Amino acid sequence: MHFTIYRIFPGIFFSFIIAYAGIYLSGFIGNEILNLSKSPISPIMLSIIIGLLIGNIFKIPSMFSEGIKFSLKFILRLGIICLGIRLGLLDILKVGIIGIPLIIACIIISILIVNYLCKFLKVSSKIGSLIAVGTSICGASAIVATSPAINADKEEVTYAIANITIFGIIAMFIYPFIAHYLFNGDELSIGLFLGTSIHETAQVAGAGLIYSEQYNSPTTMDIATVTKLVRNVSMIIVIPFISYLYLKKNIDKKNTQPSILSMFPIFIIGFIIMGFIRSIGDWGIQSSDHAFGVFLIDQWQSIINYIKLLAEFSLAVAMAAIGLSTNLVSLRSLGVRPFYVGFSAAICVGFVSYIGIIFLSHFI
Repeated sequence: MHFTIYRIFPGIFFSFIIAYAGIYLSGFIGNEILNLSKSPISPIMLSIIIGLLIGNIFKIPSMFSEGIKFSLKFILRLGIICLGIRLGLLDILKVGIIGIPLIIACIIISILIVNYLCKFLKVSSKIGSLIAVGTSICGASAIVATSPAINADKEEVTYAIANITIFGIIAMFIYPFIAHYLFNGDELSIGLFLGTSIHETAQVAGAGLIYSEQYNSPTTMDIATVTKLVRNVSMIIVIPFISYLYLKKNIDKKNTQPSILSMFPIFIIGFIIMGFIRSIGDWGIQSSDHAFGVFLIDQWQSIINYIKLLAEFSLAVAMAAIGLSTNLVSLRSLGVRPFYVGFSAAICVGFVSYIGIIFLSHFI
């Protein structure tokens, strides 16, 4: 596909404006309406919604088409690569001996449950893979990171993100109160439960804030947030694994041999490299107060924040482009069964988290 700047600029700029609106609206909902420091409504989801509304109400001029295609292909991958900067591997050490096996158990069981339900309900393997990574790791970010690797359709990405967002928001509002009752106010157990059973990082932070304000327990929010960050680290392994499983099924059908590149695409490798850059920099700060022997802690944190912002904006631009190019009528063909899968997976992950915490607490 050949692109030139003058042909792609209008579509990119159009998607950029929609993405900016989504990010602004996300912050407005979180800060002004819900009075939270971080919005539980993902800018990615809002960018898709705004794009869907514009794309389905108005006829998009052809001058925007090349830039929209560019956003879907290249800006999406840039966002995924930059997303790796969130994955500080040193965070694994902070959750302790109980947190790591609990996170692993929740991830494995949620993937198995989603795969079983998709087969039982005859849901497509593509949307099943997207729901699996969204439920087990980190919601919309994991979905958009996985979608290019399995060649998911725009409609499937939109549907999966909506699925994860709805159930994640419901969990964000009710799990803090359920956890307080189930664990009798134990901060470690509640933080682990919130961090392992709620989908999005923003939703985990929102649940932690709700619990902190309701029960005066800021420690719980810290535990929940770090636990969620460790879940995010698993993207390094889970996304290539899910991609491999999907490609292997298709390969069996076509009787062709895959290449290593098809199973582990370049943008996933870039994502992993960015995670290692973050980890090496963090290690330098801890050992010598300088990241890479050059950056002080404030400078290093600013670099991380800028890359996070680039990731967020890039993904929002790509999701705006998905919304603009998705016909809402086509979503009907996916039916309601994927929502049954998402709902069942969300409930099961919460149950597994509760059982795991009770079981592992006997060993510490």
